[in-house]
Amino acid sequence: MLVSARAADVTTKITDVHLCCQACVTGAQKALSASAPSVKAVVDKDGETITLTGTDIPSVQKAADGLVKAGYFGQSSNPDIKLNADTGAKGQEVKTLDISDVHICCASCAKAVTNAVLAVPGVKATTGVVKNAKTFQVTGDFKDSDVLAALQKAGLTGKVVAEK
Repeated sequence: MLVSARAADVTTKITDVHLCCQACVTGAQKALSASAPSVKAVVDKDGETITLTGTDIPSVQKAADGLVKAGYFGQSSNPDIKLNADTGAKGQEVKTLDISDVHICCASCAKAVTNAVLAVPGVKATTGVVKNAKTFQVTGDFKDSDVLAALQKAGLTGKVVAEK
């Protein structure tokens, strides 16, 4: 008798992802299919979760990396799958910070970004946080890493472009 030996699929549920509208869902799905087409993704807007299932850890990790690259963030239920929290922030006090690659597909995303950033102690203002913005600026007297941590807590992420 021939017995098929196949390893179990690898799954992770990514929670607390910013998915405020159908465009967020579509953006996440596009990012996932472009980065790891063999990984099955179930995006749950209401639950703010994305479940990834693939045949191996590297495939699922590649999908998670694609999600982060597209400006989404969350918490992985699988300790073998990590969401890359590296934003380029140095933990320094700054007065101006330019951030790019944050998912901002609609006015609700822009509001979520603005609210998260303005909640950081020392932040005075944001400029350019609008639908489809590629970059925006944060001003005040604050720690750069606190701003990116606030975005990640809100289910989004980005990269530091410049700081002063």
